[in-house]
Amino acid sequence: MTQKTLPPLNWLRAFEVSARYLNFTHAAEELHLPQGAVSQQIRHLESQLGVALFKRLPRGLGLTEEGQSYLPVVQDAISRLAAVSYTHLRAHETRGN
Repeated sequence: MTQKTLPPLNWLRAFEVSARYLNFTHAAEELHLPQGAVSQQIRHLESQLGVALFKRLPRGLGLTEEGQSYLPVVQDAISRLAAVSYTHLRAHETRGN
């Protein structure tokens, strides 16, 4: 069985934020990155996945069908990572370590 390579978390986060705003500039502001960096991360993610996630429109972005189906999966994964990270850190702090 061939192991699939997981996209870097920063690419997934760039996708999630860009999909919420449907705007790379607003996503860049939230992520504290240059707009070009967000756009490049999305291009790398699309290249690795082999599908377009966004439609580049004259006035912003839209999600492709693939992007629409991928978004809730990515949002759930990020939410779970955030929750377990916070829980783990809080538990560590409570134990006094």
